[in-house]
Amino acid sequence: MNIFLKQKISGTAAIQIDGLCKNFGDYAVLNNLSLEVKRGEIFGFLGLNGAGKTTTIKTLLGMLRPTSGKLYMLGEKVDAGNYKLWDKVGYLEEATFYPDLTVFENLDIARRMQGISEKESVDRVICKLGLEPHKKKKAKNLSLGNKQRLGLAKAMIHNPEILILDEPINGLDPAGVAEIRTMLYDLAKNSGVTIFISSHLLDELSKVATRIGIIHNGHLIQEIEMNKLEKSLQKNLVIDGRNQNAIKTVLTEHGYEFEETMDGHLKLKDEHLVESPEQLSELLVKSNQPPTLLQVITEDLEGYFLRTIGMVRGDN
Repeated sequence: MNIFLKQKISGTAAIQIDGLCKNFGDYAVLNNLSLEVKRGEIFGFLGLNGAGKTTTIKTLLGMLRPTSGKLYMLGEKVDAGNYKLWDKVGYLEEATFYPDLTVFENLDIARRMQGISEKESVDRVICKLGLEPHKKKKAKNLSLGNKQRLGLAKAMIHNPEILILDEPINGLDPAGVAEIRTMLYDLAKNSGVTIFISSHLLDELSKVATRIGIIHNGHLIQEIEMNKLEKSLQKNLVIDGRNQNAIKTVLTEHGYEFEETMDGHLKLKDEHLVESPEQLSELLVKSNQPPTLLQVITEDLEGYFLRTIGMVRGDN
């Protein structure tokens, strides 16, 4: 293969969605959705329940036919009949297994269903997902985290290049979530697997994804690199004092806009004051209204997510 062609193929995005629309009757679930996922990336697909995440995934997997738009994986057009493509894709919606069979037996059935002749593939995926200590355990006796590992092992037994996970951490305890998070990071970093993971939990996605796309009412409303998320979090200066009415007067006279918080303090969004809160402190002291509270508060991830989708709804 010539060098130019090699570079072109290796540079092809793992997943490309272009202008995807999906209607059920008169109801539009997806509206002109476009996104691209790079090879070896962990892409977090974030949205409330009902935002269109699962419909996007099922369309991407050829389970639903798009109303319009184009979808590609590994440079090939998505088509339910493109069997060679599905050899390169693993999918997990919910961990399913035969409860009275062992981990090994469950995976051996998955191997045969995938048409894999190599029996060694079972031991290989057990090793990759750290299931060796549980190899002979019945599936029903596994912890939640290990049941999810078993589900992922089934999705990965054919060594897919792309792994698509729909809400994989639902129902897991904190230890199980941490296990899955570590494993996904390892798969992407050390095995080059592209991971497309949907969730409604930004806090969890932020710990594993390299980039996220936020979907709301069928629209992709934002994409952001996780290493840039911190800069996007809103910061406010929260103040209070013994005579709040007098403080409000001082702020108004000096042209500062403020609003009351739910717990009765005053909140200012002025970027200059957030960077230099001591200036406001000096002003209040000179005005004989020394603050009893002066604190810069950074919005949490949930707040950022709700604020982002709130802008789409027209809320401020």
